[in-house]
Amino acid sequence: MAADDRFNKDFRDPNRDQYHSVRSETISGPVTDWATDFSHLDPRWTADPFPIMDDLRQRCPIAHTERFGGAWVPTRYEDIAAVAYDTENFSSRSVNVGNFRPPRDLAPIGEAPPITSDPPFHHGARKLLLPAFTKTAVARLEPTTRAYCHSLIDGFEGRDVVDAAEAYAQKVPEQVIGDLLGIPQGDRKLFRDLIANINREDALDSRDEHVEQLSKMFVFLLAEIKEHVRNPREDLISYLLEVELRGRKLDPNHIISMMLLLFAAGIGTTTKAIGSSLWHLAGNPRDRERLVAEPELLPTALEEFLRAFTPVTMARLVKDDMHWRGVDMKADDWILLSFPAANRDPAQFERADEVVIDREANRHAAFGLGIHRCLGSHLARMELRVALEVWLERIPEFDLQDPSTVVWGGRLARGPVCLPLSVGRRTPLTPDGPR
Repeated sequence: MAADDRFNKDFRDPNRDQYHSVRSETISGPVTDWATDFSHLDPRWTADPFPIMDDLRQRCPIAHTERFGGAWVPTRYEDIAAVAYDTENFSSRSVNVGNFRPPRDLAPIGEAPPITSDPPFHHGARKLLLPAFTKTAVARLEPTTRAYCHSLIDGFEGRDVVDAAEAYAQKVPEQVIGDLLGIPQGDRKLFRDLIANINREDALDSRDEHVEQLSKMFVFLLAEIKEHVRNPREDLISYLLEVELRGRKLDPNHIISMMLLLFAAGIGTTTKAIGSSLWHLAGNPRDRERLVAEPELLPTALEEFLRAFTPVTMARLVKDDMHWRGVDMKADDWILLSFPAANRDPAQFERADEVVIDREANRHAAFGLGIHRCLGSHLARMELRVALEVWLERIPEFDLQDPSTVVWGGRLARGPVCLPLSVGRRTPLTPDGPR
């Protein structure tokens, strides 16, 4: 391949300039009233949000807070869906509620296209990525994903207690996304360290820290892209270097933004989904034993895990002052879209607060709603299914070492960040599979 002129000059990381405060107001401390002083940063929300959601749904279905410069929190499925589908009144230019907002002129592209893009730019930007996430494309990643899961469990040899969050759930999506992008094995440790830094909860609270971590990742990704220019290969980076949007190849910032999206939407979320599923099975032996005995039930069960323990919470920004469903919203107010709340709404799901692993009617919103429904849903389902299949094959007996030691985290993707499991007998792997 001839040298690509897009990469023959030095690029200054745009992340250093694009963030600024807009109507921001830092209000710290514990929540006094969830209906009028909501904060998804309160540890009680992360530890167990479902009683809070139920209370709000009954007495104040659209909660409000002055924190973060003003934010609204709908808790009913119908309200959350209405916002998700309404691109006329709500912008996606940032999907993380925080103390700073990107400027309005960043629309319609947003921080990390296509998830932060508004129409009309969104359609073309999303369409570019679709070929990489079809069922056929994802199927090609399954054998290496399965082999990697087995290698992780092989590494548990001699251990009676395993932190399944750190040693298993977190590692699987990192490996898969690294394979998808074609990150060389020699760069994987740095890759994992950088991902850990940009996904740190405390980094999101500081503008300078947030920008610094994004800038480090920008430098790493730009180097990977330049290497792909010199040595093309069969992976997503090389694919993005060749595709065109509106008759032009993508510029480096657009490619890197798409890659950052994969890290945010494709690693943290799937990590938490795997961890939450293992947490439930460790604490509910009847469900665990049934899935071990009936592995064909797993595809149905994982949909229920996705519904009951939906990790993802996204956001929108109000475009203009308006009266909406009984409340007065101001331009640039945040709307926190809690898909976990939508999936626990009893008006939408029977026995909404129960985990029913053979639930048949299950049109959940775990992958979002509207134009931004997760384009990587096939990939996420494959990772979750394979991770659980391999674990249940190899470690059919496990339980929580001590429920009090489980730590939940994640304001944007909630799930266990510390999950010590006592592991019983392990099935050895033979050339013919587990036995």
